[in-house]
Amino acid sequence: MDLPRLVKEMGATAAAVVTDRTVGGLWGEALQDGLTGCGLPAGIHAVEPGERAKSLAELERVLDFLETSSIDRGGVVIALGGGTVGYLAGFAAAVWLRGIRYVQMPTNLLAMVDSSVGGKTGVNSARTKNAIGAFWQPALVVSDLALLETLPDADYLAAFGEIVKYAVAMDRGLAERLEADSEPLLRRSTEALEPVVARCVELKAKVVAADEREGALRAILNYGHTVGHAVETASGYTASHGRAVALGMEAAARISLEMGLCDTALVARQAALMQRFGLPGELPPVTSDAVLAAVPRDKKSVGGSVRWVLPREMGKAQLGMRVPAEIVASAVRALLP
Repeated sequence: MDLPRLVKEMGATAAAVVTDRTVGGLWGEALQDGLTGCGLPAGIHAVEPGERAKSLAELERVLDFLETSSIDRGGVVIALGGGTVGYLAGFAAAVWLRGIRYVQMPTNLLAMVDSSVGGKTGVNSARTKNAIGAFWQPALVVSDLALLETLPDADYLAAFGEIVKYAVAMDRGLAERLEADSEPLLRRSTEALEPVVARCVELKAKVVAADEREGALRAILNYGHTVGHAVETASGYTASHGRAVALGMEAAARISLEMGLCDTALVARQAALMQRFGLPGELPPVTSDAVLAAVPRDKKSVGGSVRWVLPREMGKAQLGMRVPAEIVASAVRALLP
């Protein structure tokens, strides 16, 4: 594990590891031993697994952990886990002592291709996902594909919701790679997976570098997320993010078709691509009414009006689209009871 050495080379004086109980049980001790072996005092704070850990109450506990661990401006927060841990630990780093460095070490595929890159941090409010947070860039991101050995199949496959998002909205070549290499990817072939992860990170990093705070271009990364986040909210944050986004992409494609922005071939190709990876798959029971009620609370709304990202052709999407409420309702009701 190279991370302890890299953190030491950053000039860190101490480390505070934030993880969840599942990941911590697998990798926490090895990381802590590596850090202390490099001469860095290191404590671990483990939260309960799942999206519900992204709360103000848990943030307060993490900040208390940093304080009792005497983490000063020379200290580094290490997020060891998936997107939940990364968002929570990153937000704690952003507000502790008005901002200290943090490192992302994603342990699942979804975090490797998406949430660990870009500097979004935060927690959920009672009604809106990721409504409370800050843009705070990690000092370092280390993605080790060997950590995926312990990732359950359901979580591995759910990550392809975000991967397919990049393909449909941004990169036709990635779509062609996913179609051609679906079998080795399903087998978790490192040879097939490494260029896919690298390409997703490259695509996101390029967008973030041009628009760090989501002023315009970065909105393309939210393809599928308007309905996807609404599904997560309606489920009480129990729905898998990747699967919710996959459903959101289905809804967005239906909306785009209804508005004359894409053709049936694109809708069918996106559906076939997702089906190769078992998406959207099983989601918690949510109703179309509950999802539609959550859509207007999308945090990317402007003046109370949702701005949609809609696909035009494979690898290309259009931003900032206004969609009549009846078209949104029709698309969502076609997918949910």
